[in-house]
Amino acid sequence: MTHLLHRSIHTPPRHAVSAQGLHFTDSEGRQYIDASGGAAVSCLGHAHPDVIAALHAQLDRLAYAHTGFFTTDVAEELADTLIADAPAGLSHVYLVSGGSEAVEAALKMARQYFTETGQPQRRHIIARRQSYHGNTLGALAAGGNEWRRAQFKPLLMEAHHIAPCFAYREQWEGETDADYAARAAGELEAKILELGVDTVAAFVAEPVVGATAGAVPAVGDYYKRIRAICDKYGVLLILDEVMCGMGRTGSLYACEQDGISPDLLTIAKGLGGGYQPIGATLLSEKIYQAFAQGSGFFQHGHTYMGHPMAAAAGLAVQKVIKQDNLLANVQAMGVELRQQLQAAFGQHAHVGDIRGRGLFQAIELVEDRQTKAPFDPARKLHARIKSEAMARGLMVYPMGGTIDGVRGDHVLLAPPFIVTPSDVAEITGRLSEAVNAALQP
Repeated sequence: MTHLLHRSIHTPPRHAVSAQGLHFTDSEGRQYIDASGGAAVSCLGHAHPDVIAALHAQLDRLAYAHTGFFTTDVAEELADTLIADAPAGLSHVYLVSGGSEAVEAALKMARQYFTETGQPQRRHIIARRQSYHGNTLGALAAGGNEWRRAQFKPLLMEAHHIAPCFAYREQWEGETDADYAARAAGELEAKILELGVDTVAAFVAEPVVGATAGAVPAVGDYYKRIRAICDKYGVLLILDEVMCGMGRTGSLYACEQDGISPDLLTIAKGLGGGYQPIGATLLSEKIYQAFAQGSGFFQHGHTYMGHPMAAAAGLAVQKVIKQDNLLANVQAMGVELRQQLQAAFGQHAHVGDIRGRGLFQAIELVEDRQTKAPFDPARKLHARIKSEAMARGLMVYPMGGTIDGVRGDHVLLAPPFIVTPSDVAEITGRLSEAVNAALQP
């Protein structure tokens, strides 16, 4: 009997009792390799002594201060640290408690920016199909995963969706990356023209699509084209790096690899590494100045924003990443992971694609490699893979609905940045066994 409303009512989760490094231990003494960082959260692994020490020290000084009355040294230092390394043009940080809150804040900042600058007619939000931006109502409306949206549609604000840049599924045979990037980005310009060039507030996208499609990076110069289109029509670019940011793809901010800067950028997950719930919205100087020279405030707020304990965790995690040069390990182990996945699944009859960047990679399962036909959703292959992996002491992040929210299965991998070559070999070996077992009739 439980009084918790678990994610799945009829499949209660195992009880975790401890975790160290890459491993969880449950109440029956079984160990599990955390090859997904939970949901791409645990970038340092578990029980890192530096982060624990920072949390103890902060708790001794100050556990909580409401931002309506105080700021704190630790929150200020975290903001300084994030902006020092941020893409060009980003100047300020709004601290919240998670990714959905960060996206909600970004959407509201975009709207307020246009009201502050005398353009109240700009209200439309454009995003992409098969995106995921969070589960609160604004973030869910912006997101493009139909399965998650379906029953809540009557509650959702209006949002508009264009095609993703999803090469495996949507690039034409013989089409170059450059031509496909131009075609996919062109959908944004077409949608802006359709809605009215002075009515669109923002375009929202994940630099590397996470949970709903499985580590899908853009190709060619897609994001440079997107940035240019946004600039042409005065549309704000919001990049959602909640899952793919904070070093996960091999650079601190994922958009660095695409050579662009957004107007608003959301982060969470790897920001605090799971040691505290924390997220943030980074905003550009032009948005900050619009607020400063207009109403003088951002009309929004949460009780736990800028929480000192959460800020202490985020700051400690970022310090460890730098002092231990972990981005170099993400890059090296990302290459290792891709090689191991290619060895295990490159010729697999039911793996159609291996994709991603850094320690953010996925395999997509197909019934037929030639046609890319997915398995029958009723088979729930992703759930079977998760079960078989857990039985082998492996935590991965499988999802269904890869193609359109209903059809398709993938498995996402996002191991901690401290992973070693032997860990990678063990992860891919256990995953191979789990996939083959799940595929049995």
